[in-house]
Amino acid sequence: MSETQKHTKPNVPNLRFPGFEGEWERIRVSDLLEFFSTNSLSWEQLEYGGKEILNLHYGLIHNGLPTQINLEECTLPSVKPDYKPRTYTLCKDGDVAFADASEDTNDVGKVVEFTNCADREIVCGLHTIHGRDKLGKTVPGFKGYAFSSSAFHNQIRRIAQGTKIFSINTGCFEETFVGIPNKEEQKKIASLLSLIDQRIAIQNKVIERYESLIKALYSKLLPLEVDKTAELGTLVQICKGKQLNGEFLSDEGKYYVMNGGITPSGYYDEYNTPSGTISISEGGNSCGFVQYNEKPFWSGGHCYTLLQTNDKRIQYKFLYHFLKSKQDEIMALRIGSGLPNIQKKTIGRFLVPILPIDYQNAITRLLDVIVKYVENEQVILAKMTHQKSYYLSNLFI
Repeated sequence: MSETQKHTKPNVPNLRFPGFEGEWERIRVSDLLEFFSTNSLSWEQLEYGGKEILNLHYGLIHNGLPTQINLEECTLPSVKPDYKPRTYTLCKDGDVAFADASEDTNDVGKVVEFTNCADREIVCGLHTIHGRDKLGKTVPGFKGYAFSSSAFHNQIRRIAQGTKIFSINTGCFEETFVGIPNKEEQKKIASLLSLIDQRIAIQNKVIERYESLIKALYSKLLPLEVDKTAELGTLVQICKGKQLNGEFLSDEGKYYVMNGGITPSGYYDEYNTPSGTISISEGGNSCGFVQYNEKPFWSGGHCYTLLQTNDKRIQYKFLYHFLKSKQDEIMALRIGSGLPNIQKKTIGRFLVPILPIDYQNAITRLLDVIVKYVENEQVILAKMTHQKSYYLSNLFI
């Protein structure tokens, strides 16, 4: 793959397969696509395993479906018999569907393309925009990636409307453009990104199997009933972090900041918690999430940290594995609806089994090995995802 000089040839991508020359055609999306009406069926009106027509709900575009929908590999829900739409347009191979709403500008306009409908009847549903190449300029598989590219999505982000919920409509496609090369080059691009997607899917399955193994070991190795228990607050010191205003955070830095989420909320140049510390999210939708922090970090205002004491009854890493196995129960301790949280006194009363230290050490050694495998596989997944993102940023205009 070769680099091109974009400043001298504005209608070519930064990266290109050898053998392809000439500028791409830049076309208005509303001129390329024909749009069809969609239904507004909710999840309650759909079911898996039914015999009626299949329905693409926008929630599946956001979470669950790959860019290319091949029904020999993907599963869609069907419409319950009582709710079959009176009028509809069936999807065909090569059709695309955009999610027209999201709480995040990064996801509004997220797209999937039907590459193999497998002779099934499929309709597009709630909060989707159904489009079809009316000019015959594209090959199957290319449009899904072209409309996922940074070049296209940056246009969508600029015109998405809303404050809490961002949305687009078919009128937005009169203001957006997509670059189209010849069909042979389209096939090359689509094939490359499809192979990367397939490898990412395999990697996700590898991680899922390791995680299933860990859950199975939790149920086998951690007894449901024990003779002795102790409240969590008597075994460790539970501390609430210190809030940092967003103006002090950056996208990169020496230490990550945990503040009521599963992923860091930013980076800061100082830390207030040492490496090897258990944290539990105190507030937000992920409150109750248990994490073992290998590196020093800043514990924010919505984060509890469990600091080690000299209590000899508990092996600290065993405590992490136990709490992780009970994460669903810990999350169930949350109160509130708008911004749920877990109170310190509540988490402090959570019961922990007191088992022989030798047994705790043996369990910890076994689980640590498998967790390390998962972490290594997640690193590989992150690199693959980054690779795909790089190509989406550089293979399109």
